Order: sequence, then C-alpha cells, then structure tokens
Amino acid sequence: MPFDLTQPLSWESAAGDAAVMLDELQPNIVKAHTREFLTILFLKFSDPAGGRALLKALSQPPTGTPLLKSAKTHLQEVKAFKATGTKGTPYVSVGLTGDGYTALQIPAPKIPPDTSFRSGMKNAGLNDPAPATWEPHFRDAIHAVILVGDQMSGPRNKALTAVRHLIQACHGVHILGEEKGHGLHNSNGDGIEHFGYVDGRSQPLFLTEDIDDERLTADGATNWDPAFALNRVIVPDTAAPDPAKHFGSYFVFRKLEQNVKQFKKQEKALAKRLHLKGDDAERAGAMLVGRFEDGTPLTTQFSDGNHHPVPNDFDYDSDPNGAKCPFFAHIRKVNPRGSGGFEPVDGERLHIMARRGQTYGVRTDQPNDGRIENKPSKDVGLLFMAFNADIAEQFEFAQSTWANNPGFPRVPPGAGAPGLDLVIGQSPNPRPDIHCPVEWGGTTTATTTATPQAVTMKGGEYFFMPSLAFCRSL
Repeated sequence: MPFDLTQPLSWESAAGDAAVMLDELQPNIVKAHTREFLTILFLKFSDPAGGRALLKALSQPPTGTPLLKSAKTHLQEVKAFKATGTKGTPYVSVGLTGDGYTALQIPAPKIPPDTSFRSGMKNAGLNDPAPATWEPHFRDAIHAVILVGDQMSGPRNKALTAVRHLIQACHGVHILGEEKGHGLHNSNGDGIEHFGYVDGRSQPLFLTEDIDDERLTADGATNWDPAFALNRVIVPDTAAPDPAKHFGSYFVFRKLEQNVKQFKKQEKALAKRLHLKGDDAERAGAMLVGRFEDGTPLTTQFSDGNHHPVPNDFDYDSDPNGAKCPFFAHIRKVNPRGSGGFEPVDGERLHIMARRGQTYGVRTDQPNDGRIENKPSKDVGLLFMAFNADIAEQFEFAQSTWANNPGFPRVPPGAGAPGLDLVIGQSPNPRPDIHCPVEWGGTTTATTTATPQAVTMKGGEYFFMPSLAFCRSL
C-alpha cells in the first residue's frame, strides 16, 4: 500500500509500504538518534568489491547482529527506553558520495540524481574557503562516511572497534580521516554549541508522535508549526531493489571551527558600542544569535530566563521592524518563520532541513562562566550535519540565499540592509555595518561595525544515506 509522502507519518501505526520504508531506512533521519559520543570515519575505495563487501557486512554480516539498524528499530528502542529505561543499541550509519557510487561501479542512471550531490561540496559555490585550504582528508576524493555513536563512550567504542575490524577485512577500503564529536551542555542540561548558546531547537518533525509531544509537553504549536512532510527529508533510493519502498536521504557534513575567545570579545565590544550595561549587556550576544544563552528567544522577551522548556512556538509578527530581534540574527536569517518578505511561509518552509549536528573538541573551561581569556580560539566547533530531500533547495538555499545574503530578509524602507548572518555567514567581502535596536522594542536604532567572522569552515562533503536494502543487495 503506497504511503503519502506529503504528510508526516505515524510510525506506530505504519503499515504496507510505509512499514517497509521504516524497516529499510537508516536511523537518525526521521528522528534524531541520541549520541553524546560520536566518531565519524571518512573512507576511500580502491577496490569496488571491497567497498561493496563492507556495506553488505555492515547490514548483513555472516554471523551476529547487523551493525546497521533500521529507523523502525531505533524508534522501538526510544519507546522502550521511555517506558522501562532499557538502553538502546549504538548508532551506526553509512553514506556514499557521488564519487563513491562510481567507485562501487553502480550504474550512472541508478546513482541518486540530486545535482548538488553529484557535483560535491567542493563545487557548491557557497563562498567557502578554497578546498585547497581544507583539512587534508576533506581535500581528497571521499567515497563514504560511517558514523558510530552512543549515549555512552563504552558502547560507542565497542561498535567502533567492530566497524574498524570490518574495514580491515575488506580489501581496498582506506580510512582517509576521522572526526570525533562530544556533546556539550549547560547547567540546565540543554545541549549547547561552543559559543554557549542552546542549540538543536526548532527542528522539523516528521512523525506524528513527535509532533504530538511538541504540542503537549513543550510550549505548543500555535505560532510555529513543527510538522513537516516526509518528502522534506526522504527520497526514493534509486539504486535499491525497489525505490518505491526503499528510501534514503541526502546528508550534508561540514566541519565548522569556532573561535570562542574572539566571539566572546565581540559580544562584549558590541555591548560597549551600544552602551548596554548591567544585565542588558547580555542582549548584545542575543542579537547575534537571536536567542539568549539559555535559549530564550530575543523576539519574545528582553532578558533570559524562559527555558523550561526552551521555547520554539514563536514567530516574528510582533517584531516587523527588528526592534526586538535584529534582522541579522542567526536564527532569524536561517528560519525567518514567514518574515523573510520574499516568499510566503509555505515557500520558506521548503528550505528547512533536519539538523543533526554535534560539537567537537574538549573544553577545560565552563562555556557559560562569563570569562573570556580562558576561552579556546581553535580546535573546537560544530560538526554540522543535516538531512535533506533536495540539497540545493534546503541546505544550499539556507546557506547562500539566506545566511550569506546581506539583502535578506526584506526590511522596511529606510531600515538599512540586514547584513550577513554573523554566526555562519560566509563572504569574501568586508562585512557591512549592522543596525541594532538600542532598547528592546524601542524605536532608536544604532548603526555600528559588524562583528568579524568567528566561524571557519574546515571542510565537508555531500553524501547519500542509502536504504538497508541497497546495502544488503551489493
């Protein structure tokens, strides 16, 4: 029985083709998989048979349990943990680049058709640093990625050892490099990124069970609808035995190094230039991000303290002039919630993607201790990861047309250009001045120098996470 890709899905009542899809889909796509400890291996194939053998062994070993589990198994594990506290199994996932499909000798017509995917991130034209400056393993032609993670380091290490043994047993499979992610949290227990701000909120939800949880156990869904159709995250797996039932997703990976010391100095300098004093000085950083450190949206109140739970049910209808949250704020640039001015809200929603990022690097300080000199200036950052149904329409649009575009969003006459996203915006040109509300919700605006870039893209690539059926069929 065909299922409707234009709607969210109830996984608990899924039947027919929908049930097959969940049984053959990799985890972490339609629902995030918990993984406080994550290792990512980037691979190259010099022997097609060896590469094929690896994918098949991950999904269908001669003996034992497959390392690759299904989305359905993951969802069942989450339900069991909530009911009884039973811990789930580690997260293992595999993806291929366009070059990887060619290296495995998959016929060209069967390779996932997304144009950006086939071209690769090196040719994306996103104002990124030149590929020659990327970290060495990203400069090479990557063929595959394997992610191994868990809530605890022990199970992650055990699964990672098993993956490494499989790689060693497969002729012509080489590890180009690896990345390690470590979860980072504030004193409230919320996940944060290295600048100290709550991260991971405002995710598109594809399962009706998660949508109901958001409405009933979070802050509701009156102003912002978190429900998204399945076709915004999964697409038919064209190389699988039955693309009508077997699905995958395009996976974007980017390593973003954060100069935390510089960013914190910028926050303090911006507050000084705007003459923000006392508790109101925290608003300078919130203007750059769009939320206070604890996740309180700047557009909803002038100070922090609203974080149980971290809110997401808001829009910018009460702030059309950027008098509360300025137009250049990171979360306003990359999710304008109907306020962008160039498309209706339904059009803007087509560019939203399922983010699954994780912080990397070890800290010896407390991220939110209010100090600056003890903050790291390198070797920490975000392993940005996101699942897409259309890379150009989702990730690339959000990065180039929104974050990198000093003319987005559309602003009232006389307001001045909004400027770049000062967190992730990439531009080869000097950053234009920014326009900041001096008082929250007031009418006075101050024009000042934009903060310099504190995030550096160190490399990345586009992958396709195929169905388990594809891996088993090799």
